[in-house]
Amino acid sequence: MRYHNITKDDMLNGDGLRVVLWLAGCDHCCKECHNPITWDPEGGLHFDEAAKEELFAQLQKSYISGLTFSGGDPLHPANAFGVRKLAEQVREAFPDKTIWLYTGSDWEDIYQLPVMRYVDVCVDGEFHIEQKDAKLLWKGSKNQRVVDVPATLMQKDPRIPVLHCGDYADEKEGSLTDRGQMACEG
Repeated sequence: MRYHNITKDDMLNGDGLRVVLWLAGCDHCCKECHNPITWDPEGGLHFDEAAKEELFAQLQKSYISGLTFSGGDPLHPANAFGVRKLAEQVREAFPDKTIWLYTGSDWEDIYQLPVMRYVDVCVDGEFHIEQKDAKLLWKGSKNQRVVDVPATLMQKDPRIPVLHCGDYADEKEGSLTDRGQMACEG
């Protein structure tokens, strides 16, 4: 597994202040992607023990809400095993921290992956420039979804995502969106 950066005290990639691991490798190659430097799975640096220690040192801080996997695509074949292993270690060491994962893959294609049992929120779907909206919560284009993974996996049919939140800050709890049920936390 390779990565480009570890962002500290990040407020843009999930709830609260987070540490973000920007992974190398993405096959989606979305038009006008904000991070095309991460597409090459051979780019960046090898995720070694020093990088893991840096990540864990940030997660030990009480004000850090959790870890976000981004990139690139954390589910790219070059990353999938390492991300699952790291997510498992983070969950064990920091059970009160949340884990977010951004991927260009659709929820319906990934919900059965073993890594999902460690993920709290998954932002799915490729970025579509024609559906870009800077006011969206935690995502770049309207087609993407912010999935509450534990709530979704507990449903009778986990292919239908329960949304962590709607598209905009003023949407009310319990309303429905066009691609899944919503379970906002306020």
